[in-house]
Amino acid sequence: MVGEQFISSGLKQLLSQKVARNFLVKRLDNHLYNTVVENQLEGNLKEVQKKKYQTLTAMMYSAVRNLDRGYISRSVFDRLIDVLVKESLLDSKAKNREDFREKYGEYPPNFLVVSPTQRCNLNCTGCYASSNAYTSPTLPYNIVDRIITEAHDYFHSRFITISGGEPFIYKSQGKTLLDIFEKHSDMFFLVYTNGTFINKEMARKLRELGNVTPAISVEGYEKETDERRGKGVYQKILQGMENLRNEGVPFGVSVTATKNNTDTLLSDEFYEYYFETLGVTYMWQFQLMPIGRSEDTLDLMVEPQQRIELYKKWESIVKERRYLVADFWNSGVVTNGCIAYGRRNGYLYIDWNGNITPCVFVPYYEDNIYDIYNEGKTLVDAQFSDLMVNGRKWQYDYVLNKKKNPNNLLMPCSIRDHYENFRKNILTEKAKPEDKAAQIALEDENYYKTLVNFDKELKKLTQPIWEKDYLKKTEHAEHEYAKKE
Repeated sequence: MVGEQFISSGLKQLLSQKVARNFLVKRLDNHLYNTVVENQLEGNLKEVQKKKYQTLTAMMYSAVRNLDRGYISRSVFDRLIDVLVKESLLDSKAKNREDFREKYGEYPPNFLVVSPTQRCNLNCTGCYASSNAYTSPTLPYNIVDRIITEAHDYFHSRFITISGGEPFIYKSQGKTLLDIFEKHSDMFFLVYTNGTFINKEMARKLRELGNVTPAISVEGYEKETDERRGKGVYQKILQGMENLRNEGVPFGVSVTATKNNTDTLLSDEFYEYYFETLGVTYMWQFQLMPIGRSEDTLDLMVEPQQRIELYKKWESIVKERRYLVADFWNSGVVTNGCIAYGRRNGYLYIDWNGNITPCVFVPYYEDNIYDIYNEGKTLVDAQFSDLMVNGRKWQYDYVLNKKKNPNNLLMPCSIRDHYENFRKNILTEKAKPEDKAAQIALEDENYYKTLVNFDKELKKLTQPIWEKDYLKKTEHAEHEYAKKE
């Protein structure tokens, strides 16, 4: 508790003491290192804890960098500390989560990902959502509101990710997502968006709300983005970013990594352009998972060797440049592996049809939110379906029950990195495919062989790195510490 107060009060001081800001940042940096690495409160591998520390400091430095530039307003930064840092990152609701565990035998997830609508004004190649502008389904406003209320009241979550479709196209019962953000003002929302709706008025509203950050989808630079998303889209994105900077609303970018744009993502110039020139505060990288429209684009998957190269680039960017970059799935060491299936510090996903799936990239479900509510149940019940329980069992067996000697966290994903096991031991007979593409994936022998072979090759490449850079380095550090004692 003292450590949490030190962090939150220190961040508050950054606002009011600009002259001493560098000194305060260094103090917080040292405190984070001692807390996360030296004290190792969770008993994890020391090298794993170092990656967590490096990510947390990258978050801090990225935010302060844009605070200095005026790209994050003081009022929004203050809200970031109160809503995101205190309530979510520092887990002020830990006691409530313990009460949940005592009642249900399992911790609640820390957040939800919700796609209120499948509708989108773009038609991007390989879109996992297979969206269109007019006929795609949308969750009613009262259902979206109830989902978020239950996450708040039952899971004690204060962080929600909104995906789609295009979230800013959402409208139901005379309401938009801005009404959700305003009503749930003690929660923080990260919104994945194509950026084309962020005009000056929208940016102003987001600044006034202070509890929303847009993550804008790009594929690289203008050429790569327009090739996948449509001609002229990138210029609209740049205008949206300018509108957000002018209002002091922190924003990031979301990049889909494919075999074709890996070279771009391996260049230092790419990160300098977005973090320094365009002023993003964070970057998410998602390696293309062949679901949705991409069932015919298995050849666009990042190759195992490219994934290793991306992992090394992520390491250096976070550690040396202190840019906040998260690579799904190369950043699995930061999260103790897979965060799906409603695990502690993880999440559940609810799509536009109300299907409750383990993850955006696991397109199978047992429960639907409409059925849950019609039966007088809540989101809590969905956490205990056989599919969710199987997934969490694998997570515990793979990592969470063996923190001092976990399995390879460079292969954290239950479906992408362990597809054979997913099909045999996690996916249940009751589980239904989210859409036609997910059904095809179950029936397509080539799909199965491609992912299984990918996993075998990835293991050959990552296991030596895991043993050398994590297991052996930690053993050496503990041996040296013992000698000093």
